[in-house]
Amino acid sequence: MSASHQFLKLVRQIHLYVGVFIAPSLLFFALTGGLQVFSLHETTRGSDYKPPAWLVTLAQVHKKQTTVVPTHKPRPTDADHQKPAAASSTSAPAPNAVAPVQAAPDAPRMPEKNPLPLKIFFAFVALGLFVSTLLGIYMAYRYSRKPVLLSLLLLAGVAFPIVLALI
Repeated sequence: MSASHQFLKLVRQIHLYVGVFIAPSLLFFALTGGLQVFSLHETTRGSDYKPPAWLVTLAQVHKKQTTVVPTHKPRPTDADHQKPAAASSTSAPAPNAVAPVQAAPDAPRMPEKNPLPLKIFFAFVALGLFVSTLLGIYMAYRYSRKPVLLSLLLLAGVAFPIVLALI
């Protein structure tokens, strides 16, 4: 066997074993990323939608590598922003205060773009990554002579990130 053939065989084996080991993480990131494209993990102002706790937790692991979801302070109401008239007229501005910037009334506005087509594309990419990874696992088992080793690597790819998250 030539040296280039041996090198190619080694590269294919490394690709196979590393691919099987990281496949569970690829599946996780493809799934959670696809769900995040449509902001299913967060609430929006003025909406009654409340995301399920499992989805919020998975999104937090995807984005911040932790299961701890920070609690957000409630948004202030309009009454909280209003100051008494006497206090606002006699008080001097804070030394480090930044004056609000207002756009000129004649300034041209940029047209709002519709993000839906790009979101659909990225959801399709997430689905493609998920399906491609599943097909890669299938092909690994179908064409390998070491299914026990592949199973151990696949289980290690599931267990290793879970153990790291618990540490």
